[in-house]
Amino acid sequence: MQQRVLLIVLLIGVGFGLSLLVSAMSLWHMPDNQQGYAPEQPINYSHRLHAGELQIDCKFCHSAAQSGHYAGIPSTEVCMKCHRYVTAPYDQMQQELQLADKEGRKPETIVSPELKKLYDSLALDENLQPIENGTPQSIPWVRVHNLPDFACFNHQAHVAAGVTCQTCHGPVESMERVSQFAPLSMGWCVNCHRESTRDGVNGREVHAATDCTVCHH
Repeated sequence: MQQRVLLIVLLIGVGFGLSLLVSAMSLWHMPDNQQGYAPEQPINYSHRLHAGELQIDCKFCHSAAQSGHYAGIPSTEVCMKCHRYVTAPYDQMQQELQLADKEGRKPETIVSPELKKLYDSLALDENLQPIENGTPQSIPWVRVHNLPDFACFNHQAHVAAGVTCQTCHGPVESMERVSQFAPLSMGWCVNCHRESTRDGVNGREVHAATDCTVCHH
């Protein structure tokens, strides 16, 4: 009787240990798989706000994705198309406008802390005027998606085929800070090519090659 109880306890312990091992293995990544990588950026740019709430198309900022291999990081000039006028959240700007109107004065320029980092990089003062002897500096953005040098991903070819940004980058419109959504491994890419050739892309027939030279050249 005692041996049977010990055997049952031992089996329960082994089963519990295996379940913990399986759950832990699900978090393991293959070498160079940075899935979930979400580095802190020099400016807390919110894709949730811009691509989600404001519904700005990805290609408005990452326009190079339509014409080249790389989507590229938008230049500060792209940012300034909007942020030359939008310097703070809408509700704060509205409050200042209403208060200035009530007090009969000219509205002050309100600059949010994160946008101040943008203006500082451009050597602009609080009135968005060039600072005397100021030197604009590039913003040291941190790359999120790091493919190895021997792999070539052509954004233009995928955009032209109708592949959405979310297919590889995930629901960026819901990300406050962008993270790597897909594993971006060779197997993941090859399977996507096979499925796209079989099922098409958004109703379009495509031939996504699986030849080695397509990505390794």
